[in-house]
Amino acid sequence: MTTQRKRPKREVDTVDFLRMLGRMMKAASVRVAQSDEDEFAQLAKLDQVLQLTMDDAVRGLRASGLTWQQIGDAAGTTRQAAHQRWARKCGELDGNTSRPATS
Repeated sequence: MTTQRKRPKREVDTVDFLRMLGRMMKAASVRVAQSDEDEFAQLAKLDQVLQLTMDDAVRGLRASGLTWQQIGDAAGTTRQAAHQRWARKCGELDGNTSRPATS
């Protein structure tokens, strides 16, 4: 009887995980470009998922104390543009904020 060696458990860094997702999405675009409108419709749905994921991430970052400046810098945009894009989704407009919307 032979004993099987178990592979060591490998932790995946978040940055590595996100890079892998990027490679998968790039590969998906190549596949969809060679298929038809049904596959394109599925790819378009991923855009909606990505937008909701970004919204959730920004809500979490704000809850963790990141400023709009930090979020804007990370998104490659200005503090004002980040605030304009996500503040309402974070409940930080119309008086529903626990911290100043301009932070």
